[in-house]
Parts: sequence; C-alpha cells; structure tokens
Amino acid sequence: MPAAKKDPSTRARRNTASTASKLKGATVEAPKLPKRPKVFDDEGDLLADDWHPETLAWWEDLWAAPMAAEYHSSDRHALFLLAVLMDDFWLNPSTRLASEIRLQRQAFGLTPYDRRRLEWTIESTEEAKDRGTQRKARQGTPQPSPSVDPRSVLRAVN
Repeated sequence: MPAAKKDPSTRARRNTASTASKLKGATVEAPKLPKRPKVFDDEGDLLADDWHPETLAWWEDLWAAPMAAEYHSSDRHALFLLAVLMDDFWLNPSTRLASEIRLQRQAFGLTPYDRRRLEWTIESTEEAKDRGTQRKARQGTPQPSPSVDPRSVLRAVN
C-alpha cells in the first residue's frame, strides 16, 4: 500500500512553473488588426488587400478565449505577425506556412498541448462540472448490493 501523499500546503517544493495560471473567462478587448499589407502574385496581380474572412474569425476567437487575459501589450506585435501568416495561409495554403504558424502559436498557448506546457488551466464552470457528474452517473455500471455474491451464479450452473 503506497504512503499517503502530503498535504499540498506542507510540501517544500511545488514544482510549478512561473507561468502557471488558472485562466478565467475574463473579457479582453481585441486590438484592431492593422491594415492588411497588399499581396501580389508572381505576375504582379493583386491577390488581396484586405483580411481573409477566416483570419478575421480566428482573430475574434483568439481574443475571446481565456488565454487572451494572459497576453501583454507587447505580445500584440507578434500576434499581428501571426495574423499575417494565417492570412497568407488562407490565400495560398502550404506546408511551409503551416509549420511556421505551428511554431509561432506555441508561445501563446493556442493549443491544448501548449497550454499544458505553460501550465495554464482553463477554469471550468459549475454547469460544466454538473454535466460531467450527470454523464458519469448515466454511464456508470450499477454495483450489486454487497449481500449478493456474484459467484453464486456459477454454483447455480453446476
């Protein structure tokens, strides 16, 4: 039998990163995207002079997420660059752009794995906890009463 764990308040080391944080659903005002740089193809034809609708949707989702409260004002410039990469990807998808986007978004906790690495946890609401408890109760296998021995079925067969 393993030894009982110490109470967290009595532990000498907490083993938490300085970035550890519990993210709450705080509302953060999304900064306005700057004017989109014009994009031309190889022949000099204009491909885009405004943001792609998917990029605009991503930008709104980004700032509506709980992680947005953790961003500093200086992060805004790197997020603008990431928005340009996202926009370029929607205009002309490539694996090179996808890999660069993957690398850039790691710093901002935009995937579950990145949030885990940064030790960011998203605070869940009481409603979500209640739904989980109800789901577990529905999926759970009913336990037989302690007075019924499940092995008695084997004796009845013989």
